Amino acid sequence: MNSPTLMEITPQCVVALTWTLKDTLGEVLDVLDEPVEFLVGGDLLPAIDDALQGHRAASVVNLHLEPEQAFGDYKEQLVFLEPRSLFPAELEEGMSFEGLPEGCNPEAPKELFYTVTEIYPEHVVLDANHPLAGIALRLSLSVRGVREATEEEIGIGSAGTRFFRVA
Repeated sequence: MNSPTLMEITPQCVVALTWTLKDTLGEVLDVLDEPVEFLVGGDLLPAIDDALQGHRAASVVNLHLEPEQAFGDYKEQLVFLEPRSLFPAELEEGMSFEGLPEGCNPEAPKELFYTVTEIYPEHVVLDANHPLAGIALRLSLSVRGVREATEEEIGIGSAGTRFFRVA
């Protein structure tokens, strides 16, 4: 078994990462201070997987990701205006859920997660775009550990965290 500080990142190993995520203007969008484990080749965006290859624990990897390398372009066709009466009374902006209730637009993809972006007396605006869609990102990753993936992790394609996956 390789030492966690000596092992190089390769496809299908597990990396413990912390990060700072910013937009191109330098506004901080997310900070992860406590290391979280990700399966390389399963939990991360391909551009992040590629950038991590060959690095070891204690490495810092800085990336600039265009929308097509990250969460894709923002698609207006993934925004839906639906009747307010189809949703629970306690609905709030920012809530998200998988799929749409019965009676909503039959053209709306059923397998997507929707976020409530606006609530009007008669209608609700739902957005199935990833919250970071259409945004170029700057990501500073700190590699805190590297280990071999278990057979189970390889089998399911995840170390349990899919923050950087689009679907």
